[in-house]
Amino acid sequence: MRRLLATGSVLLALGALVGAGRPPLATAPLPVRLADTGGGTQLITAMADATSSTTGTLTWWDLRGGRWVAAGTAAARFGSKGLAEGASRTQGTWTTPTGLYDLPYAFGTKAAPAGTRYPYRQANSASWWCEDNEARDYNRWVEPLPADCRAAESEQLTAYPTQYARALVVGFNYDKPVRGRGAGIFLHVNGSGATAGCVSVPAAAMDRVLAWADPARSPHIAIGTVSGATAITNY
Repeated sequence: MRRLLATGSVLLALGALVGAGRPPLATAPLPVRLADTGGGTQLITAMADATSSTTGTLTWWDLRGGRWVAAGTAAARFGSKGLAEGASRTQGTWTTPTGLYDLPYAFGTKAAPAGTRYPYRQANSASWWCEDNEARDYNRWVEPLPADCRAAESEQLTAYPTQYARALVVGFNYDKPVRGRGAGIFLHVNGSGATAGCVSVPAAAMDRVLAWADPARSPHIAIGTVSGATAITNY
């Protein structure tokens, strides 16, 4: 079950972590400060300074011997209008949805990098992401484009050979799509600037993430800001 943050900040489980043998909350690794990490032993955090920010930091983490250890980090970009609460985001607002999401599969216009264990789909000229709110396949990879999915409301994946060279699908609004909330949210390679709502990183970092990510370890991605404290709710 996918979980979302109730506000625009990544959640800090205040008070719950103060106790015997545990580090002070302010200095604990970021995953320890989250109210939920998805239950796996891998986690990606994409953190901005504020909901108005268009840049931040992506870190990928391993849970080893009960401790979260950073496996890598990279500069990240967010939507050109910043971040918005995932549970109430509106499509077309150029905001990145905050929340905790699964990562259904990887894809790209290029072949998977060496070491990739994630299910990986290579895009071709017939590959589209349907973002038409009226289409049956809303927020899904389609191949070819169905008659009820307007091209003007969707993305032909090979039209973005730089950004979608390699990517991970973010499970925002994916399992049971709510029309009008948003579609086509990915972790992908940087373009020329801020994104339309995705999270992006340099190409080398994207390759490192794909070589690291192990679906058997149930990785999730937490998107938001470091400040603030709320409660995670099921979506």
